[in-house]
Amino acid sequence: MAHHAHQRKPPAREFFIQGITLEGKQFRPSDWAERLCGVMSHFRPEGKRGLHAHLQYSPYVRPTVLNGIKSVVVNEALRELEPLAYHFVLNFAKDNNLQIVDACLLPDPEEEK
Repeated sequence: MAHHAHQRKPPAREFFIQGITLEGKQFRPSDWAERLCGVMSHFRPEGKRGLHAHLQYSPYVRPTVLNGIKSVVVNEALRELEPLAYHFVLNFAKDNNLQIVDACLLPDPEEEK
């Protein structure tokens, strides 16, 4: 008999927009990731829109650095929350000829214990 005390959520589907064009050139301006994430900061889960929420990045669109390349992590849950915002981010990448890499967030090994 299977024990389901710790049912896991499926891994988050995400993709990375990298600050490198399809031609291999670094995308400018250098703060593009922070700007894009700042514009998207309004989009967050219900109940997470506190007094200072506008001062934080959205959990669905957040800047990061991958292998020394400025990037933006986009969670597919944004599509369900606000399809227009999801398409805005995707079109930003396409319009600027940026590389998009599919990924998924792996569970933290500490959570499995």
